[in-house]
Amino acid sequence: MAVYTWKGKNKYGDVVGGDRVGASVDEVARSLQKEQVTIISVAPKKMAPSIPFLKREKVRLKELAVYSRQLSVLIDAELPLIQSLTILAEQQKNKYFKKVINTIKDDVEAGSTLNQAKRKHPKVFDDLYCNLVGSGEQSGSLDVMLRRLAEYIEKTVKLRSQVRQAMIYPVAIIIFAVIVAIFLLWKVIPVFASIFIELGADLPLLTAVVVKMSNFVQSYIIFIVLGIIAFVLLFRYYRKTPQGRWTVDRMLLKLPLFGKLLNKVAISRLTRTMATLISGGVPMLESLKITSSTAGNVLIEKQIMEARRLVSEGKTLHDAFKEAGNFPLMLTQMVNVGEATGTLDEMLTKLANFYDDEVETSVAALLSIMEPVLLIFVGGMVGSLVVSMYLPIFSLMQKF
Repeated sequence: MAVYTWKGKNKYGDVVGGDRVGASVDEVARSLQKEQVTIISVAPKKMAPSIPFLKREKVRLKELAVYSRQLSVLIDAELPLIQSLTILAEQQKNKYFKKVINTIKDDVEAGSTLNQAKRKHPKVFDDLYCNLVGSGEQSGSLDVMLRRLAEYIEKTVKLRSQVRQAMIYPVAIIIFAVIVAIFLLWKVIPVFASIFIELGADLPLLTAVVVKMSNFVQSYIIFIVLGIIAFVLLFRYYRKTPQGRWTVDRMLLKLPLFGKLLNKVAISRLTRTMATLISGGVPMLESLKITSSTAGNVLIEKQIMEARRLVSEGKTLHDAFKEAGNFPLMLTQMVNVGEATGTLDEMLTKLANFYDDEVETSVAALLSIMEPVLLIFVGGMVGSLVVSMYLPIFSLMQKF
């Protein structure tokens, strides 16, 4: 796919133009003709030189939630779509997002629907977002769909922050403890070791082990640092491979304390995504496909796709979930009730709210458990190093 710059006249006779992604000039021309644009010119866009790592081509979920809620309010106030997009672009501080909104506005002016214009920016607007916008445009309830999207994104942001709180705290403490231990082995313990050697002190087993570790760290400190960096980079690369995703995601779900929490997070995300899509009028098979891509875990993604296959063969969603994988009993029962009463989206929303509360409770319980465990771990690690340096002093005092 390449980017093409085009110019033409819309159905009102106004001269319009912009950028469009396509496989060829002909494909871009055909898509413009479908939108009732009389083409004046289409040519490959000339790309200006840029430094990739200095460009911030990213829109945070919080920014997207604010944009969705504001656009919903403006449309509900019966402001024209073009004017609404102009207002949002002018007040946007993120330059990349501002450029995206302006491009969408230009495409809408040229005759595109809002859904079509947003689909050209998959980095910002995923399938879930575009499907709900398209559904809102068709049903004349775009403001309602945008409000639902804002609520969905806000819930997602809250859920992520809770998981981040649970994961970052212990990881940060452990990393800090390891850095302190390496520093002590590298700079502090060698000073004590040289003093003990000069005094001819007998080194207890613990002290001898620590001194050997210190000698190793002193000799290979550069290789240790490079090894840690290489391990992190290789792990990130491996995590992106299909086999790596399977291995890491399976391992995460089996972690002693975090496994159940991550499973609850996945079920909460699954149910809220499905509830949002179904309430927005998106077909069941399409909803399941989009839900699988937002599951966040390849094992759960596979189970959802298996359920989708069973639904396509004529089975109910309840039966499909029951056969496809190890979904919680509460999920299958609530889905069964929802299908029987015609309130599937409401049941899924209630489930999502229940699991959100469960995640919040689990995070609080996990942090209360982790605090004493981490305290013992850090105290044991640093305390062992300190005690190992004092043991020879006691033996020297006995000699004198």
